[in-house]
Amino acid sequence: MPKKRPPAPTFADLVAAMPAPPEDEPEVLHNPMPVNDGGFTDADGCYWLLARGPLDVRRAKRLAVTADRMTMGTEYDERAERFLPRTLTEDERPAAWLEARARFGARTTPIHEAYEFTAEDGRVLLFIETYC
Repeated sequence: MPKKRPPAPTFADLVAAMPAPPEDEPEVLHNPMPVNDGGFTDADGCYWLLARGPLDVRRAKRLAVTADRMTMGTEYDERAERFLPRTLTEDERPAAWLEARARFGARTTPIHEAYEFTAEDGRVLLFIETYC
């Protein structure tokens, strides 16, 4: 009579046998997609709610000058310990607008779209999203 085989390991057995990640490696968190989620919380703890978008180019151009904040791209924020939309300085805004404007409605990647977000205190943020 043939010998019985030991039972095959289950998925739970395999997961339990996996080594734990090293504790000295910080977990890198990515902020969910602000447009899809309808908002995001910045490193200062301010919640920005999606107000409208994608914006018409004329409105986006106006907000590039008048909005309280403008973001384009992402960056790792040490204070928040996660990736967040990159807030542009006043000096970076004109060049970023020109780059984004050239890519609105582009037929090749990257493609840019503009969205307007608002904070509870009435501040406005122009969010330039890049699709690759």
